[in-house]
Amino acid sequence: MPINADKPHLWKQDIAKSVDLFNAWFMKFAPKAYRETRIKVTKQVEDAILLTSDLRGLNPALLQQYPSILPTLRMCTCPPLARDRLIGLANASKGLVGRLEQGLLPARMSEATLAVHLDGLVNIISKMLDQDIFPWIGGKRPATDLERHRASTIVADRLCGAVSDPIIRNAQEKRQLALLAAYLKRKGYRQQAPPAGGPLTAMPPGCFAFRVNVLVGEVTKVKQPIDAVIQPKVLREGQLPILIEAKSAGDYTNVNKRRKEEAQKMVKLRATYGKSVEFILFLCGYFDTGYLGYEAAEGIDWIWEHRIGDLDQLGI
Repeated sequence: MPINADKPHLWKQDIAKSVDLFNAWFMKFAPKAYRETRIKVTKQVEDAILLTSDLRGLNPALLQQYPSILPTLRMCTCPPLARDRLIGLANASKGLVGRLEQGLLPARMSEATLAVHLDGLVNIISKMLDQDIFPWIGGKRPATDLERHRASTIVADRLCGAVSDPIIRNAQEKRQLALLAAYLKRKGYRQQAPPAGGPLTAMPPGCFAFRVNVLVGEVTKVKQPIDAVIQPKVLREGQLPILIEAKSAGDYTNVNKRRKEEAQKMVKLRATYGKSVEFILFLCGYFDTGYLGYEAAEGIDWIWEHRIGDLDQLGI
């Protein structure tokens, strides 16, 4: 029997409680998560500035040696450059820039072609360096320690601002999984990964694991990441463990853009393992009736974080 998907008369009051819970967490913990990330990023930016001799020694060979500094360099310009804007200005390969930002070099590109693209990137960045942030550039002198640190904090703010939503989302997901772990341990479950290389059905009873890849596909198998996998204490013959996706949202717009993701996961799972698959959402935040109605129509049920005890209805 469905847990929440078949109870639309309760949806609005649950939405209100979920929004209140997310907002209370955000006000208390999001600034801390952001500040901690900013401190780490500031150190990374300062290291990148030192690597480039205070940006006065930036050259293609250096970018080739340390490709992962490219996102930092994009935030050192005036105005800060989005990835696609830099690609357009430098007439660079999109694939190349994507690889560089992962800290990698292209697997199939000649040295000569790579040199041309790197030169174009460095040329644009060098021309557009923000001299208000880096006053020593115009003065053609080394930076002082204070100037370098001040500039690093500004660039770190730019970097964190560009990825502020993922920072908050990752902190919230970590908290949600910790909440699930605490609940399951109180029930006598233990955290244990599924057997390596074996079927998920071989997972021992009374166990749970986080961030598990489940193979889907009838012909070509691909890995489908699942946030939490729970094997009930009473095994269900031939059935997969319970699969849970932790979802949080700080606004209504974003969830309605992403709501198809869960449905697509469900389709792949059921096509591979049959209609008995239990794929449950664990929700906290801004999930409106439009989102809930869409997921219910796709056969997906959910549990609200503010009523985590509903997990018991899954036979846990």
